[in-house]
Amino acid sequence: MSILINNLTVSYQARPAVHHVYMEFPDACMYAIFGPNGAGKSTLLKAIMGLLPYSTGTIHWQNMQRRDLAYLPQQSDVDRSQPMSVFELAAMGLWYEIGFFGNVSATQRERVQAALQRVEMGDFAQRSISELSNGQFQRVLFARMLVQDAKFLLLDEPFNAVDAKTTFALLEVLRQENRNGKAIVAVLHDYEQVRAYFPHTFLMAREKVACGKTEDVLCDELLLKANALAQAAEEDEWCVN
Repeated sequence: MSILINNLTVSYQARPAVHHVYMEFPDACMYAIFGPNGAGKSTLLKAIMGLLPYSTGTIHWQNMQRRDLAYLPQQSDVDRSQPMSVFELAAMGLWYEIGFFGNVSATQRERVQAALQRVEMGDFAQRSISELSNGQFQRVLFARMLVQDAKFLLLDEPFNAVDAKTTFALLEVLRQENRNGKAIVAVLHDYEQVRAYFPHTFLMAREKVACGKTEDVLCDELLLKANALAQAAEEDEWCVN
């Protein structure tokens, strides 16, 4: 199993946000997607999930179906105004098993509750999501992702506006999921988080700058190159092929 990206370009109003990218995320990997602001990191993740059309190239989910990929969007992309309990939000991870209107079995209910316990939200199961702090809400989104039990977990800036205690706890959840054989691909902006928790990094600035072991990729030379490419992207004409 893998996610294979071949010559991918994603454009907004004919201007590439992701430009001729080649990459493969293998089974059971733990990759950070890192780069300057505006580097196309979130766009790449959304394209992988089929949420954005692309101009050129292909994305193949090798030996996988859609249900094998779990996606955790940025909090700003999630509607928190819905009248929904913590348990109900976490149970949405069962969608591929029960559909929109299926009943949750006793066994599935135990799975949801176990996922909430893993993120320290078990005692909040009946609380409305509108009453949660940002950190608590992010824990519940993690629980929803865990309930899906997907092979690849894709996360877009999962620690934005989240307190340090919650960030540490959820990073440990991701580390454990990876040890259990799950692939983790996360868009991150915190250099220290990447170095501490992610053994591999894909560095991009709209195009691929480097990928490999984090200790090799996050060096001064390559980071400076990424910043220079990001600045040039705002100033120069881009290839439209």
